[in-house]
Amino acid sequence: MLLSLTLFSLNRKKMNLKSERRGIHVDQSELLCKKGCGYYGNPAWQGFCSKCWREEYHKARQKQIQEDWELAERLQREEEEAYASSQSTQGAQSLTFSKFEEKKTNEKTRKVTTVKKFFTASSRTGAKKVAQEKIVKQGQLGRERNADNILRDLKEIFTPSWELASPTEAEIQEAKAPSPSINRQASIETDRVSKEFIEFLKTYHKPGQDIYKQCKLFLDTMNHKRDLSIEEQSECAQDFYQNVAEKLQTRWKVPPEKVEKAMDQIEKYIMTRQYKYVFCPETTDDEKKDLAVQKRIRALHWVTPQMLCVPVNEEIPEVSDMVVKAITDIIEMDSKRVPRDKLACITKCSKHIFNAIKITKNEPASADDFLPTLIYIVLKGNPPRLQSNIQYITRFCNPSRLMTGEDGYYFTNLCCAVAFIEKLDAQSLNLSQEDFDRFMTGQTSPKKQESDSFSPDVCLGVKQMYKNLDLLSQLNERQERIVSEAKKLEEDLIDWTDGITKEVQDIVEKYPLDIKPKNQALAAIDSENVENDKLPPPLQPQVYAG
Repeated sequence: MLLSLTLFSLNRKKMNLKSERRGIHVDQSELLCKKGCGYYGNPAWQGFCSKCWREEYHKARQKQIQEDWELAERLQREEEEAYASSQSTQGAQSLTFSKFEEKKTNEKTRKVTTVKKFFTASSRTGAKKVAQEKIVKQGQLGRERNADNILRDLKEIFTPSWELASPTEAEIQEAKAPSPSINRQASIETDRVSKEFIEFLKTYHKPGQDIYKQCKLFLDTMNHKRDLSIEEQSECAQDFYQNVAEKLQTRWKVPPEKVEKAMDQIEKYIMTRQYKYVFCPETTDDEKKDLAVQKRIRALHWVTPQMLCVPVNEEIPEVSDMVVKAITDIIEMDSKRVPRDKLACITKCSKHIFNAIKITKNEPASADDFLPTLIYIVLKGNPPRLQSNIQYITRFCNPSRLMTGEDGYYFTNLCCAVAFIEKLDAQSLNLSQEDFDRFMTGQTSPKKQESDSFSPDVCLGVKQMYKNLDLLSQLNERQERIVSEAKKLEEDLIDWTDGITKEVQDIVEKYPLDIKPKNQALAAIDSENVENDKLPPPLQPQVYAG
């Protein structure tokens, strides 16, 4: 009997392990673009890679424009036909009258014009003088502007473009507006990035000047496109990346390794300046999604590594340090302004996870081990503005980084982890729906690790903490049981009272109480007998000894 129970428990554990892995396992083919191009896909792009998504987006957009155009033409044609039909019915009736009105109006206009000629000669000469003065002033201003333009053009010809550093509209607004400490820090960072970008472009000579002009032109264009949606601004940025990369490769014959470095620097320079305008804009629901994800992660604080089948032993000091570093990196992602820097934080976090798994298992980690651990790190760290950071990277990162390489692989896994957390249910954790609902509502929590199972090196404070947590959990269960029994007793008392009241009412209705009037007092029997005083006294009982 004992052997059969042991085998049953082992089989159940194996089934639990399989179900847990089935709940969070993602096939590597699912990470690739669903169009089959071989690049990494993205849930934000409906499973496509950046290139295929843009192609599908442009097709859908052109189709929508064509449909809107056809609809507009059809509505205009119908309106013209309706207007022509209404005019044809009224034209026959008002033809004679309209001719008369037209002749009368022309005659009146001719008379008014003739009268004005006699009285407006002086005013016309004055108007001519004012117009001539305006023309002279405009000519002077035009000559001054032309001189300034010529000087500026000469300066641009004989001076490298990075030494000109003409401020954009955003820079002028930042210089005029009083900024708090955060804005001052951002301005300092912007200046530092600009200097680094200029020094970097000096190594490219002539292509560097053209790149700088293209970046300046793009920033000016983006400053005038603030009213566009964030998706349209993202399209502008992606088009700019693609055009500059093609020019570097075809026109300027830059080697591929230098093209990648140049694109990283271009992205850093541009997005440092555009960050505050395009990160979590008010026109989107990114902030709403951030709050929903944070609330969801807080509600899942009870999820343990065993439920996710995480192959990480945090009792090992090195593994514990790796877990802390991974959480720090994923949280630090929000403090970066450049998409490539945010991707670097995700990559560092993922490498710490792989190292933690490797130390725990004494063997290289697999993809099936990585994703559950990444989910656990996200649940434990609860990174701020997670959805906003993911959307920002998706919209404005250099697409080549998201489509290939380790950065694209780790970022795709992070998107899968967030999607799994949003859809986490009882079946994914191999729990009953009742237990899952109780854990989510906070009515109870899973059993914590017993203090006796800790290694001798664990701090006594940690052991005492777990003892206190177990005691609090037991007290909480007892309190819940007492409260439920008290509620049940209260319900029983209410039911008993209602039952007694109903029975009394039934008896009263069945046997009504009739109250009769009070009867008169009975007079004494001998009250009317006058001769009562002559009667002998009543007999008294006597006892005889027998």
